[in-house]
Amino acid sequence: MYTVGIDLGTSAVKLLLVDGEGRVVNQVTKEYPLSFPRPGWSEQAPMDWWRGTVEGVRELVPKGEEDRVKAIGVGGQMHGLVALDDRDNVLRPAILWNDGRTAKETDYLNETVGRETLSQYTANIAFAGFTAPKILWMKANEPEKFRKIAKIMLPKDYLVYKMTGVHATDYSDASGMLLLDVQHKRWSQEMLEICGITEAQLPKLHESWECVGTLKPEVAEKFGLPASVKVCAGAGDNAAAAVGTGTVGAGGCNISLGTSGTVFISSDRFGVDPHNALHAFAHADGGWHLMGCMLSAASCNKWWMDEISNDTDYPGEQAKISPDKLGRNHVYFLPYLMGERSPINDTNARGTFTGLTMDTTHADMTQAVLEGVAFAIRDSFEVARSLEIDIPRSNICGGGAKSPLWRKILANVLGIPLDMVTTEQGPGYGGAILAMVADGKFPTVRAACDALVTVASTTEPDPELTALYNERYQQFKEIYPAMKSLFPKLM
Repeated sequence: MYTVGIDLGTSAVKLLLVDGEGRVVNQVTKEYPLSFPRPGWSEQAPMDWWRGTVEGVRELVPKGEEDRVKAIGVGGQMHGLVALDDRDNVLRPAILWNDGRTAKETDYLNETVGRETLSQYTANIAFAGFTAPKILWMKANEPEKFRKIAKIMLPKDYLVYKMTGVHATDYSDASGMLLLDVQHKRWSQEMLEICGITEAQLPKLHESWECVGTLKPEVAEKFGLPASVKVCAGAGDNAAAAVGTGTVGAGGCNISLGTSGTVFISSDRFGVDPHNALHAFAHADGGWHLMGCMLSAASCNKWWMDEISNDTDYPGEQAKISPDKLGRNHVYFLPYLMGERSPINDTNARGTFTGLTMDTTHADMTQAVLEGVAFAIRDSFEVARSLEIDIPRSNICGGGAKSPLWRKILANVLGIPLDMVTTEQGPGYGGAILAMVADGKFPTVRAACDALVTVASTTEPDPELTALYNERYQQFKEIYPAMKSLFPKLM
């Protein structure tokens, strides 16, 4: 048998063909544009996602083996607002997770409705990237389009709808909308009233592994697959990536070093960070998780290399960073290129280099970018540790995790071993595992992960280097508070 795992990312859709033993047989990537119509805005056309998916599936499955495909699972970028009219036409470009236009709406939710009230309703406070502030923004700024909304979808749910004709979502992705009562896994009627929408405008809720339908005949023809192929509800990208790395059940941790960066701590019990610095979401395994999310992680290095350095030789540039410089760099980088979520929740925050001198080299600045992202990830770890959550080690995935140097820096900044799994394909592989459960190959997500996910390598921290980075982190922590009052004046 085969399952197809789809990772609907910010820059591309990545498709995996996985056999019954968990081996990746083939993979295809289709890129699409990302639009920034105004500073701080971030949008995409949902039809670009669908076009890439159709083209990708047709290239993914070998000729003559189409009948072996049994199920499809999607992991996708979270929080994006996809608004459909009563004919299921897209009303406007999707407003993405890293869009910062909703500062006013976010402040209204946190300050007027109140953080404590929001936490009671949804287990979370408002962040600019969440879906509910986007809905309020659309209501205030595009009232005619707002009145035409018949369905509100998340990005990966739009793909599921295009495949099956069913408006569905899963609990993990819905958790990031600020519309879900996460503890009880139901839509919050109070939040719907605040946003001026009804439950009929929202998709039906499912567990991530549940089959929501099969391919529509016309889609099966486009894909070149049988119409009997099952499609499960799927998961938000971070929950799907956690499944793909075996981070399920109580006590697991996964760091995703992708376009955004996340710290994902899985649990079999519902819990909330009392300060709401970490998100409290449902997990794709049927449990829950706490998550810290930074908006710009590997994208910081991509920006530095592609836009500033005009150099695509990432390994070559990192090779210039000598081992004796680790833990001793005098340059610091704040990685807030799109504002920031966890734990500071500041849409006005911006990226900075600090500590430049006449002897600063390009390699020092490259190193500062890698270290700045690692320090920002530690910020979320510190919140978890303040809650007396023990994190003795973590999985790591995402494009940035492919860098041995970055893994070494992060392992020592955090002071814990970091495990790379054998199949490092993040949300796409998690989607394929969820599809296997949907097709009945495994009884639970935990059973599937136990059978399929193995550790390939581990990056161990060095006590001496960890101590050096601990000193550097204490200095890093002072930079944002010193800059905070200036950032709004730079807008």
